[in-house]
Amino acid sequence: MVFTVTTYTRELAGLEETIGHVFASPELLRQAVTHSSQAREIEAVAPVLAERTGDNEQLEFLGDAVLGLVTAEELFRRFPEFTEGQLSKLRAHLVSKNHLINVAERLDLGKYLRLGRGEEKSGGRNKSAILVDALEAVLGAVYLDAGLERARDLVLTHIVRPELQEFVSTGKASKITDYKSALQETLQAAGWPQPAYVLVRETGPEHKKTFTIEARLSTTSDANVEFTGRAEGPTKKNAEQDAARQVLEYLASRVPAVNEVSR
Repeated sequence: MVFTVTTYTRELAGLEETIGHVFASPELLRQAVTHSSQAREIEAVAPVLAERTGDNEQLEFLGDAVLGLVTAEELFRRFPEFTEGQLSKLRAHLVSKNHLINVAERLDLGKYLRLGRGEEKSGGRNKSAILVDALEAVLGAVYLDAGLERARDLVLTHIVRPELQEFVSTGKASKITDYKSALQETLQAAGWPQPAYVLVRETGPEHKKTFTIEARLSTTSDANVEFTGRAEGPTKKNAEQDAARQVLEYLASRVPAVNEVSR
C-alpha cells in the first residue's frame, strides 16, 4: 500500500489525539515516526533527490535532551529532601528504555510508525529500540512545534507522573528513599515534634488488605494538627511512606518557615 503525505496526516490524527497536541507543522510528526529504514528506501527509489530524506534520528536526539531536562526539573521540585544520588537513581529509571517502552506501548505508537519493508517484515513495530526512539522523537517534534511548555506537559502527563504515582502506591519508592526517615530528619532540624502515624482504616480480605494511614503533623507543642498526609497501601509500611511523602511535600511548600525555625 502506498501512503501519501495526505494519508499519513490523516492517520496521525489519532496519535495527535492520544498525546493531546495537534501539530501546527504536521511534517514534524511525520518525521518523528519515520524510521531510517523507510527513509533509506525512499532515497533508493528516488536517488536523484538532492536532499536526504528525513528520518527521526535527529528528533530522537533532541527529544532525549528534552526528556532529561523535564524529568530532572520535576524531581528537583517535587523531592527537595532527596540527595543527589537518590534523584539520579530515580531519574535513571524514568528515562530508561525499560520504562519508556511501556509508555510507547500505552500510546500505541507502533501502529503509526513508517518502516521500510524489511523492518516491517522483521516485526519492527514491536521492537523496543524502535518504539523508544520514536517516542523520544515525538517529544522532540512537540518541542520544535510548540515549545518547551507543551513538551513538558507531554513528558509529565505520560512519562513521569504516572510512574511516580506507581512507585509510591506499590512501595517501590522505598528502594529509592525512605520518606519516613527523611521526614524525621527534617522535623528534627526544625525543632518540631515528630508526626503521629495513625491507622484509620483497614479493608479487604486477609490475603489482600488495604491500609489507610494518616501522618499527622504538629509544628507546635500544643499538639494541634497543622497538616495531615493520608495514604492507602497494600501494607502499613507502604501507606506510612506515602503519607510521610505528602507531609514532606507540604513542608517543602513552606520552606522559608522551616528554615526560619531551624536557625
